Amino acid sequence: MAMRSENWKKELKFLQFFHLLAAILCRISSVSGETDPGDFAVLEAFHKGLENAELLKWPIAGEDEDPCGSRWPHVFCSGNRVTQIQVAKLGLIGPLPHNLNELAMLDNVGLQMNNFSGPLPSFRGLSRLRYAYLGSNRFESVPSDFFQGLDSLQVLSLEYNPLNQSSGWALPADLAGSAQLFNLSLSGCHLAGEIPDFLAGMASLTHLKLSYNNLSGEVPAGFSELGLQTLWLNNQAGESLTGPITFLSSMASLTDVWLHGNKFTGTIPPSIASATSIQRLWIDDNLLVGTLPESFAAMPQLRSLRVGNNRLVGSIPKLSVEEFSFSGNSFCDLTPGSPCSSQVNALLGFLGGVNFPLDLSEFWSGDDPCSGPWPGVSCLGKNVSAINLQNRRLNGVISDSIGRLASLTEVRLNGNNLSGAIPLSLTSLTSLRLLNLSENNLAPPIPKFHVGVKLLLDGNPLLDGSPPRRPIPDSPPRTSNQSKHAGDGTSTDPSSSTQSSSSSSSSSSGYEIAIAAVVVAVTATALAAIFVLLRRRRKNRRFPESGELVIDSEMDASGKEEEEIKMASGLESGDLLISVEAMRRVTGGFAPANELGRGGFGVVYKGVFHDGSAVAVKRMEAAVVSRKAMDEFQSEISVLSKVRHKNLVSLLGYSVQEGERLLVYEFMPKGALSRHLFEWKKLGLEPLPWTRRLAIALDVARGMEYLHGLAHQSFIHRDLKSSNILLDDDFRAKVSDFGLVKLAPDGQHSVVTRLAGTFGYLAPEYAVAGKVTTKADVFSFGVVLMELVTGLAALDEARPEESQHLAAWFVALGPSKDKLRAAVDPAMVLTEDAFESVSVVAELARHCATRDPRQRPDMGHAVNVLGPLVDRWRPADPGSEDCAGIDFSQPLLQMVKGWQADDFSGVNSAALDDSQSSIPARPAGFADSFTSADGR
Repeated sequence: MAMRSENWKKELKFLQFFHLLAAILCRISSVSGETDPGDFAVLEAFHKGLENAELLKWPIAGEDEDPCGSRWPHVFCSGNRVTQIQVAKLGLIGPLPHNLNELAMLDNVGLQMNNFSGPLPSFRGLSRLRYAYLGSNRFESVPSDFFQGLDSLQVLSLEYNPLNQSSGWALPADLAGSAQLFNLSLSGCHLAGEIPDFLAGMASLTHLKLSYNNLSGEVPAGFSELGLQTLWLNNQAGESLTGPITFLSSMASLTDVWLHGNKFTGTIPPSIASATSIQRLWIDDNLLVGTLPESFAAMPQLRSLRVGNNRLVGSIPKLSVEEFSFSGNSFCDLTPGSPCSSQVNALLGFLGGVNFPLDLSEFWSGDDPCSGPWPGVSCLGKNVSAINLQNRRLNGVISDSIGRLASLTEVRLNGNNLSGAIPLSLTSLTSLRLLNLSENNLAPPIPKFHVGVKLLLDGNPLLDGSPPRRPIPDSPPRTSNQSKHAGDGTSTDPSSSTQSSSSSSSSSSGYEIAIAAVVVAVTATALAAIFVLLRRRRKNRRFPESGELVIDSEMDASGKEEEEIKMASGLESGDLLISVEAMRRVTGGFAPANELGRGGFGVVYKGVFHDGSAVAVKRMEAAVVSRKAMDEFQSEISVLSKVRHKNLVSLLGYSVQEGERLLVYEFMPKGALSRHLFEWKKLGLEPLPWTRRLAIALDVARGMEYLHGLAHQSFIHRDLKSSNILLDDDFRAKVSDFGLVKLAPDGQHSVVTRLAGTFGYLAPEYAVAGKVTTKADVFSFGVVLMELVTGLAALDEARPEESQHLAAWFVALGPSKDKLRAAVDPAMVLTEDAFESVSVVAELARHCATRDPRQRPDMGHAVNVLGPLVDRWRPADPGSEDCAGIDFSQPLLQMVKGWQADDFSGVNSAALDDSQSSIPARPAGFADSFTSADGR
């Protein structure tokens, strides 16, 4: 019995050992056993579809054909099932297998920043997939069932793919089933239509990026309930996003908001400030109105605020931000913390009452309503005396702020849609004589005005029991034969029809009308004759306006050309016009010793005044005078008379007299960037260090960003290159040569035109189809970045054939850091940290120079990438920059008053206004701020 028990115990131990061994073997099998055949088949199809599959280093045809057991590069498994494919930035080319979703255990797929093409395969049924990174490829379409069954999806990136490029596509409602999705990146992938409402119900969303698509309509109101931290909706093409931005009001978690480049309307809700985590708020280039909320000053994390190119009014709060953009609005002062005048505040209060109509918000600009074109506002001296805004379709209420305009004598607001009560504050206006509020929807009570006020209230149903108002017609409404008066009860409005007696005969009325018609006709004829006479006299004689110096005011043989230039550029007679004799004197008679450079246009000379101040004078040679040359000459004047920016070369004057055609620019002592990149050895210059090249890149990006969209109009340069980038004494860069600039048509950023520019910098779509857009400039900028990185010119036939065209060669380098390190300009000494920033710039350059213009960023993106890389970069305050003593917002004629020591011949001293003859001397350092033209 004891023996049997002992044997039983041995058998039990053996069985336990056997089971343990079996479990271990099973475990080993599950870890290193053969990959699931279905998964292997998908990987094999993936490999076969690639043009450069060797980059994967997968042993498909070798002895080790077990991805999970042998741990193939870029493939990760759990047991014998593939769970991850990570091939980001390998430069892979080709399509994806159609059966990719048969990798049923796939958890994470990283395919971003390659050259995958063709249709996206369906991801239907990948219920375990959490992370899908598919951005920055060339996928052409997305299947309708792509988003079905993605129950675990947390991150999805399809950004910068030409999906359904011709027709666009919309997010299907299937995505709503991905309840765990928190990061959705779909920028630049041709989304079209309205933002789907179901996104507002995805409570897990924290990062939403939909920039650079074709979205339109309003943002769903439900967005206000989302806990978003990142919201990028900027730069929608076509109709753009519209409506108010009130959805931002209660989004307290926001840190990064990009809404720029759309058509959002309405006011900026002050409650945005409750989102105390916001670091960047970019809402520029919209149609926003109203004031900039004072609450912005209390936002503790706000570092970058861009509100430029809207219709904002009022004052700018004193802000603690590192980067800001306010220009292109109607602020009374661009200096943060500077208050508006009392009259402006009162008028803006009225504007707020009628909901800041766009047409008034745009033109009620500056801090003095009596010094500029304020439509509907009239003044006596420096005081507002009348508000005339009848029949303007104003909606809202009459603000009591009008009561603070003590000098008001007339207020005409008839024929609008104003509601509410008449403010009691108007009764305190002692100078008021006429208050016409007829044809509105005003409500009782009617205040008691003093006896001298004519108060017209007819056509207000709630006040006189008249029928409800019909819609306001496009043409001015008929005048009423009867007016309801208050106050003295006897006066009549001189602008309305005179009351007639019911007993007046019709024949008498007709006779009076006939006489009146004759009088009007005779008067109109006389006025027309006087107008023509004055216009002719004006052409023959130019009378100086306040603060204006007139030079060579008589018309000569080039007078017709002058008029063409003025009409093309919108210049007034005399603006920017400078005498040829003055330029001959400062250039030593265009002496060869003063020659700065030569180009297709002619010769550029340095001009030096008696005190050492310098200008660059571009002189068109007689041999090159043609229609094309004249078009470029006029384009340069037209563009540079409209745009002013610290990173664009300033045009100071021009002349088309005495057979000469001259352009006068600020002088840039260091000359063109190309000299410092490609000719520094021959010229005995020091090579540019990387930090200086970075700063130059940022300067150029800022100038081009302004030219493309921050100016009042959108301009396309068409000839951006290193020889058209000029440097001052501190190596700060400015873009020059605007002879090929095109103005984009209203509402568009593209134009079909003849081919122009410089080979090596031309975007492919422009060279092939002749269609130029702002993205063509972005391509050229990418080539300039490549030149800064490599020190190689854009086109050089002396180089080996594969590298003659810099753009194609550089893009082909791909993301390899070893290849990039070998391509970097050997003249630069780089630390490891500096090389990292070189890598970032190289990536930006490739992005800018991609073949598909829709995948290129805009210049604002380039500014955002380069800004943080520039050491000690701080954006200049546009309100305080003094440009080394020169105000480049003024034409040369204004500055030339300080140059009278040169005793220009040709200046008609009798034409000078005596009140302007005493001008302060020009500050020291004047010469340091001028720049040389490129001599193109």
